Amino acid sequence: MGSLDGKAVLITGGSRGIGAAVAEKLAALGARVAVTYQSTKPDNVFALQADSADPEAVVTAVDAAATEFGRLDVLVNNAAVFQVGPLEELGKEEFDHTMAVNVRAPYLAARAAARHMHEGGRIISIGSNVAVYAPFPGFALYSASKTALIGMTKGLARELGPRGITANIVNPGPTDTDMNPADGPMAETISGLTALGRYGKPAEIAEVVAALAGDAGAYVTGASINADGGFTV
Repeated sequence: MGSLDGKAVLITGGSRGIGAAVAEKLAALGARVAVTYQSTKPDNVFALQADSADPEAVVTAVDAAATEFGRLDVLVNNAAVFQVGPLEELGKEEFDHTMAVNVRAPYLAARAAARHMHEGGRIISIGSNVAVYAPFPGFALYSASKTALIGMTKGLARELGPRGITANIVNPGPTDTDMNPADGPMAETISGLTALGRYGKPAEIAEVVAALAGDAGAYVTGASINADGGFTV
C-alpha cells in the first residue's frame, strides 16, 4: 500500500518529461492521477486537454479533475514554456506568453485547486535551477518567471497553512528530457556545472515530488527544494 493510496492528483503538462515521470510515480504509489496536455494525449491516466496560456482552460481542467475524482488532494504545477535568448529578441509577446504559462497558470490552478482541497492538501510547483543561478546569458525572462513561483509558493504556504494545506516548489537542475537532452550540443558543459557531473533523470525529480505529496511532506511548506545535482552550490 502506497502512501498516496486513493489520493486525487492533477499534474499540469503531465504527458511528457518530468510531468510524465511524476504521473507514473504517483500512480505507482496508489494515487488517482489526472494530467493536462496540449497536443500529445497520454492513454494511461485521466487526460484533459488544456492550453496553460488560456486562463479559462486552466480553471476548467482543475474543476474537471475534482469532479472526476470527487475531490482533489494534490496539484502539481508542471506545465511551462522555455523561452530563452538575447534581450533584444524577447519582447512583449514573448514576455506575456511566458508569464501567462509559467506564472499566471500556476496561480490560477492553485487558486482553483484550493477550493477543492481539505486538510492534508498539497500544492507542488516545478520551478528551475535558473531561478537560483543563471549560468549563461539569455535566461532573464525564463529566470524571472520561475523566480516568481518561489514567491508565490511562500505566499500560498502562509495563506493555506491554517487549513492544513502545504505549498512547496521543486527546482530541478539539468534534466534529461526532449527539451534538454543529456546528449545535446551543450550537455557536456552543462553537466560540468553540477557537483555530480551529470544530468538528472525525470524519475529522480519525481521522487522528490512524491515525498512532498506523501506523508513525508506533512510538515514541509513554503520550501524551495533544489533537486539539481549540486548545480547551485
